[in-house]
Amino acid sequence: MADEPGRNLRSLSLHVPEPKYRPGDKVSFDDMPLPEAGSVARPDIAAAPNTLRDYPFTLIRVLDPEGKAVGEWNPRLEPDRIRAILRAMTLTRAFDDRMFRAQRQGKTSFYMKCTGEEAIAVSQAFALDRDDMCFPSYRQQGLLIARDWSLVDMMCQIYSNAGDRLKGRQLPIMYSAKEAGFFSISGNLGTQYPQAVGWAMASAAKGDTRIAASWVGEGTTAEGDFHAACTFASVFRAPVVLNIVNNQWAISSFAGFAGGENTTFAARGLGYGIAALRVDGNDALAVYAATEWAAERARSNHGPTLIEHFTYRVEAHSTSDDPSAYRPADEGQHFPLGDPIERLKTHLIAIGEWDDASHEALKAEVTAQVRDAGKEAEKLGTLSGTAFNHGFETIFEDVFAEMPPHLKEQMEQSIEERRVAGV
Repeated sequence: MADEPGRNLRSLSLHVPEPKYRPGDKVSFDDMPLPEAGSVARPDIAAAPNTLRDYPFTLIRVLDPEGKAVGEWNPRLEPDRIRAILRAMTLTRAFDDRMFRAQRQGKTSFYMKCTGEEAIAVSQAFALDRDDMCFPSYRQQGLLIARDWSLVDMMCQIYSNAGDRLKGRQLPIMYSAKEAGFFSISGNLGTQYPQAVGWAMASAAKGDTRIAASWVGEGTTAEGDFHAACTFASVFRAPVVLNIVNNQWAISSFAGFAGGENTTFAARGLGYGIAALRVDGNDALAVYAATEWAAERARSNHGPTLIEHFTYRVEAHSTSDDPSAYRPADEGQHFPLGDPIERLKTHLIAIGEWDDASHEALKAEVTAQVRDAGKEAEKLGTLSGTAFNHGFETIFEDVFAEMPPHLKEQMEQSIEERRVAGV
């Protein structure tokens, strides 16, 4: 007699990813494989994606432990340019610190810091052309700061005050600055990827010279928009740089829930036939070099590049998050890639172009710059301060280039009804 179906078979089990460390655990990254700085070869920008299959599984690094720039990926930047990158990174951190305090003081409802990730947005802003279009996520404020955008303008948006060009319609930190090549940030994760690919395709279709770049966190790579964008980018060889900022943690879940246990996030490019790189996200020179390579590749019609920036979210996901509930408080201190600002500072000192006194003077300078900008922005209102009103009629504005008759009629009717009601 035949056995019953399923008899003597092992029961199925479901794997649930679990972070290596929980609050209270002793943290160690000693088993994390880190290639030596300078050990990864720099391929030709025209290299076919199928010849680059090893790159998603290593780590492009330029700065060695002594701060020396080594290897083929060394971008060999002039000292003045490196100092400019260091200044923008330091300014970004000072901006973050003040805006965090402002939120805690009740001046705004929400803020998100990029502490420990400054090298990514800032170095990439320097490596891209000023008129390339950026489609950011919510932790790339360094793009605007590196492009010398007004800090007062950014703060007004955070405060949603009378000076907010977005008229209070966006969540704080969801900037929009078309003039700076900075597409409006969306709270819906992943939308910026297909938008960037579509913009890049349009640029190519018009015979333009501008490329696009976009950023998502590692968690967003599990969203459908990520995969749709990769398909279109690959099929049409869109001139776009697709960045994944792998900072190890989403708001409260670790990278394993997005597939990080099984492979690298850069490896996702392989299935789409997209050139993919994995870079030390705390090494400003490595980030610059990888971005420059990808931008040249896109500009030369060799197609898109997917870059995973391996870094760590040092602080909370946002001011509404408490990371002590899901990870050890000192985990960031043990992360082996260090502080990106300190690493670039050490490099400049190693080549005789900087010193500790100069760095302290820089920190004092940018702190004063941010403080002065803060005072100007707060004159126009804060959440807990001066009252402000963008006006009821503004809800009808800025939707169409020219307001259509039916909307104009509705606006006029609404204004009259409010007048009669004494509102």
